[in-house]
Amino acid sequence: GGCGIQTAGLGFGGLVTSAPGVANTEEYNGTSWTTGGNLGTARYRLAGAGIQIAGLAIGGYTTTNVANTEEYNGTSWTGGGNLGTSRRGLAGAGAQTAGLAFGGFTTAVSNATEEYDGSAWTAGGNLGTARSALAGCGTQTLGLAFGGYTTAVSNATEEYDGTSWSGGGNMGTARYRFGGCGIQTAGLGFGGLVTSAPGVANTEEYNGTSWTTGGNLGTA
Repeated sequence: GGCGIQTAGLGFGGLVTSAPGVANTEEYNGTSWTTGGNLGTARYRLAGAGIQIAGLAIGGYTTTNVANTEEYNGTSWTGGGNLGTSRRGLAGAGAQTAGLAFGGFTTAVSNATEEYDGSAWTAGGNLGTARSALAGCGTQTLGLAFGGYTTAVSNATEEYDGTSWSGGGNMGTARYRFGGCGIQTAGLGFGGLVTSAPGVANTEEYNGTSWTTGGNLGTA
């Protein structure tokens, strides 16, 4: 999972070799990474939201789907309210006190959306297209969901208004397990899988209506 901004980023959890993943956290200052406090629960395929000194780690997978939420204060993680639905491969957006979690995989791809108030999750409006391994960005009331996997790779984009999702412009390259950041009217999607490893280097930029090509990643 990841969150923050280019000069104050946060990366946490993930898979190195085998389940249940790692608890490591690292902080980025715009130049280099340094070690932060470990997650309470090691996991991968989790979502992130918030900023470096007020981050959220949401859901994911250990040897089973988890509902755990953890909050970061810039030094250490503490337990927050559990998701209503345990899942992996979900996306996150928003802030630590106004978070958004959507999509993912339970025993099938999910369209569930949940909203976080800093203590507890409540149900929001369902995605129009259930999917996992998607990317997301934006805020709780201006969210963006894009790409992912249904029964095939998806290029679908949806916009959230705090209540419901509506269709946005399709991505140029359908993909899953990729990165996203930005806001609803200035989003970024990059990397990911189209068919097989090592993935793609493509970057796309969203202007609130449509996606256009950006500069490729150095490493696909």
